[in-house]
Order: sequence, then C-alpha cells, then structure tokens
Amino acid sequence: MEIKINKGILSLVEGDITKQDTEAVVNAANKSLRGGGGVDGAIHRAGGPRILEECLKIGGCETGEAVITAGGNLKAKYVIHTVGPIYRDGLYDEAKLLRNAYQNSLKLASSKGIKSIAFPSISTGAYGYPLEDAAEIALKTTIVYLQTHTEIGLIRVVLFVQKTYEVYGKVLKRLLES
Repeated sequence: MEIKINKGILSLVEGDITKQDTEAVVNAANKSLRGGGGVDGAIHRAGGPRILEECLKIGGCETGEAVITAGGNLKAKYVIHTVGPIYRDGLYDEAKLLRNAYQNSLKLASSKGIKSIAFPSISTGAYGYPLEDAAEIALKTTIVYLQTHTEIGLIRVVLFVQKTYEVYGKVLKRLLES
C-alpha cells in the first residue's frame, strides 16, 4: 500500500526490515543500544559487529530519542536507533514518547540528508504497545512529517507479520478518510 503525500511517499510493506534498500532503517532499540530481541536483534545480526561497535561508543539512548550509526552489512547505509516506550497503561506519557521516537528519527534523517527511511512498528513487540494505537501514532506522525518536510522522499513502514500489516492498512485507510 502506497500513498503520495506532498512530494513524498508513505509506503506500507510486509517484509523484513534488514533487507530494505532505503538509505536508512530504523532500529527499535533498547536504551543500552547493545542489541536484543525482535527487530533490534535482527538488525544487529544482519548488520554485523560494526553497528554494535558504534553503539558502544555512543553509550546509550533515552526513550523517545534517536541516534545514528553506519549500516554495517545491511543494504541501508545507516541505522537510526530509537527507543520506544514500554507500555504500562497509557498513563505514563507512552503516546508522547512513541511520537517522539518517530519524530526524532525523522528529524535525524533530515539533518543527515537521508532521502529514504524504513521504520518497523516501534514498541509493539516485547514492549507491549497496543498495535492499533501504535499504528495510529506512527502513521499520523509520518504523514504530518511528509506534509511539512520535503527533504525525505520515501517513508516505508516495514511490517514483519501479516496481522500487523493488516492493522496498519486499516488504520491508514481510516486516517485518509477522516
């Protein structure tokens, strides 16, 4: 599924973020930046030791913030590491922190002249963010960014499982109709 927004494109695909040919991929990292499970582990495994070496030099990343490293062995030249919130009950600024994770990743990409970026579904795995709520935050944030910034030409949201892809597609259709 693909839509044109301003001069850019927002695309939803079912697939593996480690195989994306965008200039940057976003890693749903943990605060230590040392790799882990899910997307984080997959990016570190596929990208090789250079990513971890650079992450160790950075030292860490706070929730909602973003940092950048080389892409190592990935097709993507860069990895933007962002830490999404651990979902508790929605009363601990989780929505704001998740929105910040997307916004700060996009701002960092823009500042580095990156024209194409691929995102996973941040915080919806081990961090337990409700999928439909997270999809709405992710899509609203990326749509607004494309409406107000022309430097990024492609934002691709890469969803690993079909159910997640279907939820994102449903939320995107609802957002476009409203």
